[in-house]
Amino acid sequence: METLSLQGRVSVFIIYQFRKTCMGVEVPIIGIARHRLATDGKGVTTLVAFHGCTLRCKYCLNPQSITPDTVCRHYTPQELYETVCIDQLYFLATGGGVTFGGGEPCLRSEFIAQFRALCGPQWQLTIETCLNVPRHHLEQLLPIIDSYIVDIKELNPTIYESYTTKQNQQVIDNLHWLAEQGWCEQVRIRVPHIPGFNTDADVDKSVEFLRQWGFSNIEQFTYITSKTNNV
Repeated sequence: METLSLQGRVSVFIIYQFRKTCMGVEVPIIGIARHRLATDGKGVTTLVAFHGCTLRCKYCLNPQSITPDTVCRHYTPQELYETVCIDQLYFLATGGGVTFGGGEPCLRSEFIAQFRALCGPQWQLTIETCLNVPRHHLEQLLPIIDSYIVDIKELNPTIYESYTTKQNQQVIDNLHWLAEQGWCEQVRIRVPHIPGFNTDADVDKSVEFLRQWGFSNIEQFTYITSKTNNV
């Protein structure tokens, strides 16, 4: 078999890298849910759930997003666009689009930026996030995202760390940064009652702080767990 010269091998590598750049990076996705109405943003939405998260919550709602043995399909931005564009008429008619969740979608900011270049500006793109990510991800997403849904877990740092195993200063800093960018109206913040971790008084304090920072689109809910059901 004829072997490639060094120049030939370099040429093949350059072509491979060019194709990889054009196609976009592949990311693991644990699921795609279509025809969701007014649950993950405006109008009819498709929820795209990424694998990978920065937290390790005790009552993780999507544990398959953090387990290493989860079977995922890998998509490029082009492949994902071709998969979800089947519902474009629903998106345009209802003001909906794609909601990226997970896991932690902000970790896939480069992928989402490439996806936006493919779908154009008419689809609403929403991020469901814990906001516990480095700032550069938010900076990349800010010009291309229409809204955020933020599950803050708990603003009290001791309770937060007990529940997620992580610190929440990055969350607080990112909330302040979004407020400074004039994004309070585009951010819906979910403040959970977490059985066994926070109290109604803790939740009220979190809501009070958020309002002081300029956020008004705030909703409270209770995590459904075995403790909730007394199992």
